[in-house]
Amino acid sequence: MRNNEWGKTLLYVYKYLERVTDSIDKLVSRNALNSFYYNRGSEGRNNVLSVAERIIKLSERKAKLINIKVLVDKSLCLIDKKSAQLLIERYMDGDGFKEISQRHNLILRTYFRHLYQAEVSFCQAMARLGFNSEKISSYLAEEKWIIEIYKKFLAEEEEVA
Repeated sequence: MRNNEWGKTLLYVYKYLERVTDSIDKLVSRNALNSFYYNRGSEGRNNVLSVAERIIKLSERKAKLINIKVLVDKSLCLIDKKSAQLLIERYMDGDGFKEISQRHNLILRTYFRHLYQAEVSFCQAMARLGFNSEKISSYLAEEKWIIEIYKKFLAEEEEVA
């Protein structure tokens, strides 16, 4: 992987994936239940084919998000435990860099070096599992909320460079 932004993005959104997939389940149920009420004015939206297409699209979206969760879990298992712990504390838990560096008895410069290496290792693990930057970009192209977070990390990286 050329950059670590997708790794950062997926680690950051991990904590929201379960909530989003639960919401998708509720949307599927609501679509199915609401299809029972036939309204002549909304004939196009409530016919069986339209409802089935909406439910299938939502189910496919849920499957993608679950696959991303599994990808993150597997990638974290493929890297060393210390690196995985740093990534979890920084991106999933949202702990500050000073707090994490103190917890691990690292000076800040060493912490940032370890964090960067952990990000690289994580991205390499995802690539070994078949998800490089291009694959992730195309796989998540319709998840606008994830794309926005990715762009935020990308902009932060460009500011530093």
